[in-house]
Amino acid sequence: MTARAPARPAMPLFTPEVLLPVTALLLGIVLHLAHAQIANLPTFAEVAISLGILGLVFWTVFVALHHAEAIAHKVGEPFGTLVLTTAVTAIEVSVIVSVMLHGTPNPAIARESVFSTVMIVCAGVVGLALLLGGLRHHHQEHKREGTNALLAVIIALSILVLVLPNFTLTTAPGAFSPPQLLFVSGLCLLLYVGFVFAQTSRHREDFVDDLVAIETEGHPKPAGLVRSFVLLGIGLIGIVVLAEHVAAVLETGLEAIHSQQTDAIVGAFIATLVLLPETMAAIRAAMRNELQRSLNIALGSACATIGLTVPVVAAASVITGHPLVLGLGPGDSVLLLLALAVSMVSFGSGRTTALTGFVHLTVFLAYILLIALP
Repeated sequence: MTARAPARPAMPLFTPEVLLPVTALLLGIVLHLAHAQIANLPTFAEVAISLGILGLVFWTVFVALHHAEAIAHKVGEPFGTLVLTTAVTAIEVSVIVSVMLHGTPNPAIARESVFSTVMIVCAGVVGLALLLGGLRHHHQEHKREGTNALLAVIIALSILVLVLPNFTLTTAPGAFSPPQLLFVSGLCLLLYVGFVFAQTSRHREDFVDDLVAIETEGHPKPAGLVRSFVLLGIGLIGIVVLAEHVAAVLETGLEAIHSQQTDAIVGAFIATLVLLPETMAAIRAAMRNELQRSLNIALGSACATIGLTVPVVAAASVITGHPLVLGLGPGDSVLLLLALAVSMVSFGSGRTTALTGFVHLTVFLAYILLIALP
């Protein structure tokens, strides 16, 4: 008589992995329903509440990362990476649209969020992953075919969305006309769909590490694929609702002190918040000498951000009639081109070192400086 395999123990209900996503969602619903009452609170009370919510958001982000990595470990690469990048992009889209439509129309928030995402990913996240991975492993190798494909998509998307609007003639510099906006949005979506098709089927081998044995001790063991998906979804919805509240308070506060960099700071805040799971996942992968997976996560997030965010934001702009400004200023355009050029050179040989990461981080520091001192 064949012995039955022992049943997998169920995930306890009263653990941070379960409680935090549910708490974030319930608190988000309460904040949404009590928005008018919270707006009437004294400023210091609203700020204190927002800081507490921000702490909960950051903690929930790490729990969402835990569930996303559990799913990735279960379904394998590169599908697991797509789960993470798509989930994080869904957060960013929701927060951008919410802030864009909050109060006074904010036509530049989408531009700043997308630009911040590209700079944080291509300069900050990639730089930190390469630096730490290079310090631990001396040098690391990746698949040039897959990385070059990622960079080609990012370059095309970035120039089409953030630079081309400055050179069109139909409308004012920096903006597309509605037909142009819908056409470019369609191109963005088409590019991203083509990339996903290549990554998951046609050229899947170009996006998978050559390592035969990859450490699995650090990977979370999923208690169940469906349960991880459900908790990931609950956590992401809770993060979206809470992040909308924090971003709105931040924007109101910056406008009250007449900050000249309101859009840039709010855009950088949104991008930083939603990229935390991918940043941690990319750094962990690089530290395990899984550089290709690290690059798939980091660069894939930039592709997903532009390829999915721009079409949704463009549709919201056309439907609601809110204006949308996408073209970057001269200084930001130079930084964008510098980050893209450095990325092309860094990954041209198929091998990276700690010096490669240091160069990327230098560009990232210049980006931070121009936010603080424009």
